[in-house]
Amino acid sequence: MKPLSDEQSVSDVMTTSSLWFEAEGCCRLRHENLPRPQQGELGVRTLFSGISRGTEALVFAGKVPVSEHARMRGPNMGGSFPFPVKYGYAAVGRIEVGPAELMHRMVFCLHPHQDVFVIAADQASVLPETVPADRAILAANMETALNVVWDAGILPGDKVAVFGAGVVGSLIAFIASGIVGTETVLVDRDPSRARLAVSLGLGFVEASALEGEFDVLINASGSSEALESAIGHAGMEARIVEASWYGDRQASIPLGGTFHSRRLQIVSSQVGAISAARRPRWSFARRMAKALELLADQRLDVLISGETDFRDLETAYPHILSSQETLCHRIRYR
Repeated sequence: MKPLSDEQSVSDVMTTSSLWFEAEGCCRLRHENLPRPQQGELGVRTLFSGISRGTEALVFAGKVPVSEHARMRGPNMGGSFPFPVKYGYAAVGRIEVGPAELMHRMVFCLHPHQDVFVIAADQASVLPETVPADRAILAANMETALNVVWDAGILPGDKVAVFGAGVVGSLIAFIASGIVGTETVLVDRDPSRARLAVSLGLGFVEASALEGEFDVLINASGSSEALESAIGHAGMEARIVEASWYGDRQASIPLGGTFHSRRLQIVSSQVGAISAARRPRWSFARRMAKALELLADQRLDVLISGETDFRDLETAYPHILSSQETLCHRIRYR
């Protein structure tokens, strides 16, 4: 498929290019037929998409458990787990076919890596004027972080430890640090992540040097060792939130010793359901709108660790996932 010119709209083309995972560790760009938008649908030309390394790496490696195949389906995913599958959930584009009031608006969509796509109108979230399109690829991660903070029940004055200075962990700590009176620290095994924490205005502690007890501890590291550390540093009746997803891996945690005498709570958090305390009043659309609003701070640009042209994605994708330096990697389509 030839790149679209500025004069073309999505309604003028019948094919699109998208990234498919064809086997474990193998991907390629495919050309597909693109149905023309119907009533109630939008045609969107992608400007940017984001690679969220944690989840996409598990999908790319074929590590989605059979029990989670249905729940892990993205709203616009193609194919089926394990392979072949078209997967991704952070696309920002411009509406080129749709109602007059939405024409040329910038929107965020939960969509795989694809240059032009058609979606139901209610799947698009219009960007606030305060959030640039190239940063809005963080919206899905911010939505996850917001839900985790709700599940954690952080209150003013709490001492909070967030394990894992990846994108979601950093965003969780970023939100938590804005709650009045909290003492929030970002914990990671990699000492170089201290620079990231400083850029976001956060305290940082290398995992091996963590001391003291905390009121709320959140594991976003994907490591059972970090969860074990969280248990060890939890105060009396503290709340521990497991925000990592391990795919088909097993996590081992110590539930002996003082775990029961300290009456600790371990709860899971997953973005597929709105936190129970908010569910009566918050819709998915309202949560996404708030997540986008929270991206107005330009300091969050530090979480975008690199950029690749979409035309080069087939070759670059495996390295992007394997690099320990990758946070959120941005794909540029123009």
